[in-house]
Amino acid sequence: MTADGSLIRLFPVPFRLIRDAQQFKKWQWISAQIYKANDDRRPESHKIYVDTITLDGAPLPTARDWNARRREIEKLRLFTDFAELDRAREAESLTLGLVRPSKILGLDITAVDQAEWSEEELKKLLRHQQQAGLFDDDDARAIRTLRKLPFAFHYRYECEISGETRAYRHKIADWEIGALYWNCLQRHGDGWEQPLREKIEQKLPSADLMFLMGTIHRFPDQWLIVSLIYPPRKYTGERQQIELAI
Repeated sequence: MTADGSLIRLFPVPFRLIRDAQQFKKWQWISAQIYKANDDRRPESHKIYVDTITLDGAPLPTARDWNARRREIEKLRLFTDFAELDRAREAESLTLGLVRPSKILGLDITAVDQAEWSEEELKKLLRHQQQAGLFDDDDARAIRTLRKLPFAFHYRYECEISGETRAYRHKIADWEIGALYWNCLQRHGDGWEQPLREKIEQKLPSADLMFLMGTIHRFPDQWLIVSLIYPPRKYTGERQQIELAI
């Protein structure tokens, strides 16, 4: 996002080409020169000059219930129903948006057709990444070492608008769920599913869970959950007084 609260898509960001002093983390402000991506019609999509990146302070802390991070999140336009976001896509060409579901129904875990990359998939992956400017010829060998997630993860959730409840299902494309899967597999072996579900179906929904959603470049009417944002849930003073009275 930009400082005024506009969502923006920046690419490529090849971390191996960024010098140590330029490497940034999640929730950290940066300054850089950018320009509109000519090969991507999504209005939020911009290219970034990697060698112009400078860090503007340390990553925003989580202290005081995410106070610093929450101030920035509150600048963003928030949708309480996915259908509203999709209407904004049709009316305003919006392709990034923040959605707060009213209820998480569950997580669907579906095995992919092939647990390992096929030769055709590897060639296609390399071709797409080269076209996006994420990798160069020297990265071809590294791509072959990328582990393919053997499962796809979809959130089933509800949004409530004007007393009406609507159910949706979207794929989670956040890289963190892949990292969570590999960590659970390493720690728990065949029992990986239970701890993963506890995190995704229980722990995150107990927070103020929001979805950062984005469309797919080649399929502009299809949405993915590209990031999960989960600040601690805030309670009103009245609610806190009732809990203390109990």
